[in-house]
Amino acid sequence: MQRLKQTERSYYITNGTNFIGDQIDPDHINQAMDFAHEMVFGSGFHRNHRTGGQHTRKKGELFCNTFQGKLSEIIIYEYLKKEHIDSGAIDFGVHGQGVWDDADLTVQEKRLNIKSAAFFSNLLLLETKDWDLRGNYIPNLDQGVSARYDYFILVRIKPDLKRVFRKNKLFYSNDIEKSKILELINGQDWQFDIPGFIDYYQLLKMMDGYYILPQNAFLNGNIKMDAENYYVQTGDMNAIGNLIKNLKQP
Repeated sequence: MQRLKQTERSYYITNGTNFIGDQIDPDHINQAMDFAHEMVFGSGFHRNHRTGGQHTRKKGELFCNTFQGKLSEIIIYEYLKKEHIDSGAIDFGVHGQGVWDDADLTVQEKRLNIKSAAFFSNLLLLETKDWDLRGNYIPNLDQGVSARYDYFILVRIKPDLKRVFRKNKLFYSNDIEKSKILELINGQDWQFDIPGFIDYYQLLKMMDGYYILPQNAFLNGNIKMDAENYYVQTGDMNAIGNLIKNLKQP
């Protein structure tokens, strides 16, 4: 795996990949929209800060993150279904505080962790304080459920909803009418790509090799990191077709 280029506190991509988008079904957009709205503005619970992070997130930002995350989960579910792989049902349960969804999708006892990013991103990021050095997800350990993931898949989404919300002065708001969110989301041309995946053993390699993007560092010279993260660049990830082959093996 290639490391990011470092110049003082700035880190730069050295092995990225171009975004090559496919259209997203409008029904899947609406599913993610309804879920994210209920989680953030309804009866759900979301932390207003990242693990180890310094920044307190407003509901506008939380909605963007929740929408992008759930949409990416739907995309992978549908992708696997087209490949005739059963990953079980997506969890659309709106959980309150203290209730944890321990896995994104599961295929034949293989646990998939789905990460999402904006279309211009070239990193799969995992917050270091969420993981112990054996590759266990600490929040799951605390809940007494399985803490190991077999595969980590990255999905990139276009457009970047955070930029859309910022442009419309909604990103830092805690009170947004649902009709306004619907108008903004339905006015976009939604696309995705799946640049790749890593497995559990590659996660351990990231940890052992200290592939870390520090807190307060600047990515590409201008994006300040709120929390410390392990990273892998998209150009170093495995092609998604290889995951399909692995999951189809008996």
